Amino acid sequence: MVIVVALVILVVALFVALPLIGMAAWAVISAIVVGLVIGAVARLIVPGRQQIGLVATALLGLLGSIVGGFLGYHVFAIGGFSILLEIAIAVLGVAIYARSAGRRRQVGPPGAPPSLGHSA
Repeated sequence: MVIVVALVILVVALFVALPLIGMAAWAVISAIVVGLVIGAVARLIVPGRQQIGLVATALLGLLGSIVGGFLGYHVFAIGGFSILLEIAIAVLGVAIYARSAGRRRQVGPPGAPPSLGHSA
């Protein structure tokens, strides 16, 4: 359900909100492609195993790409170096999401070993 809501918000943002603020279609398509790559790079940078799927990785990479690109070009005016800001935001998103996904999957009291689903 959460992924469906996120996809609807993403579609509205890509095809309604971004054109209204003057972002061209090629920029949106390139942001999606770069977002996918940035999401993969973010997963490689965050240490440990992340229990998140491909769709979440792509959405977090896209979020990092759009937010980091906007901040890099319009707020901080760092131009081509905004890719580093995009990656940093995606890494932060992956780390936060992976941590929250790990907490949701843990069953039992804090500090207890994870359950294998077998009853003794």
